[in-house]
Amino acid sequence: MIQCKDCEYFGQDDAGRMVFRCDPFNNIKEPECLNKWQLVKLNQMIAGYQSMLNYYHKLGPMQEKMFKVIEREMEDIDEADKWRVDDDDDDDTDDDGWSDPPLDPPLDPPPVV
Repeated sequence: MIQCKDCEYFGQDDAGRMVFRCDPFNNIKEPECLNKWQLVKLNQMIAGYQSMLNYYHKLGPMQEKMFKVIEREMEDIDEADKWRVDDDDDDDTDDDGWSDPPLDPPLDPPPVV
């Protein structure tokens, strides 16, 4: 098995990072190269996921503040619209504690002769 540093598809950029020019569908030299290529891609995915998590951790406090402001606004809207809702419709008692008398059934009209 050849090492990656000895392969013709391996190189380093100006920053000293490893650059792999191998393509798993065209120019893999050995079966182990595919395993290494998969590890490199897996590491790239993990790095992307970790950077996404770091971004979400930065957004967390701002998101909490936004939720609190929106919640406060919703409470203000509910308080402003409270006059529209009549909560006394649920019970039949008046302010004096007496309930309303039941309504009489409608009278039948007299028969037509």
